[in-house]
Amino acid sequence: MLKILSDKIAQIEIAIGAILAGAVTLLIILNIVSRTIGQALYWVDELAIYCMVWMTLITTAAILKKREGIAVTLLIDVLPHTLKKYTGILIDFMVLVFGVTLLVLTFRWLSLWSFAHSGFNIETFQSSTFNFIYSENTNTLGIKKIWVWLPLVWVSISLTLHALTNLLSPVHTPHPHLEESI
Repeated sequence: MLKILSDKIAQIEIAIGAILAGAVTLLIILNIVSRTIGQALYWVDELAIYCMVWMTLITTAAILKKREGIAVTLLIDVLPHTLKKYTGILIDFMVLVFGVTLLVLTFRWLSLWSFAHSGFNIETFQSSTFNFIYSENTNTLGIKKIWVWLPLVWVSISLTLHALTNLLSPVHTPHPHLEESI
């Protein structure tokens, strides 16, 4: 069940990544055209950057789920098969620790419990925590920064789910880059 959920989420993440990659391309073209005709749209730069960051974050979770991240395998290439398998398990465990750490830090940063305790009143929340994420606007788009950073919540949950799924798989297959040299 967990593997099916993880697989579906990874498919969605790849599709979102492709849409965001297309959006970045179109935004850059729009930026070039608007600047060429002397009518620069300054918000396009900021939106393109956010789309690129979101694309990177969201697809990273799917890439790590598929164990297709970039790796330097100089040491791993000389290990015997058994140690390569344990190295793959260690890598998955490290991804899980990173995902859980990111999840904890993200929720601490958003201070959801404090925000709820303040009755979802932004002024009360800010005065007690000095956390302004719910009220600060982006530079040119004019939207609240919380909307820009919400994908980080998704990524931390998704990355944790994918890493846990990889660790709990019944037969732990080595990572693709570990398998090549077997």
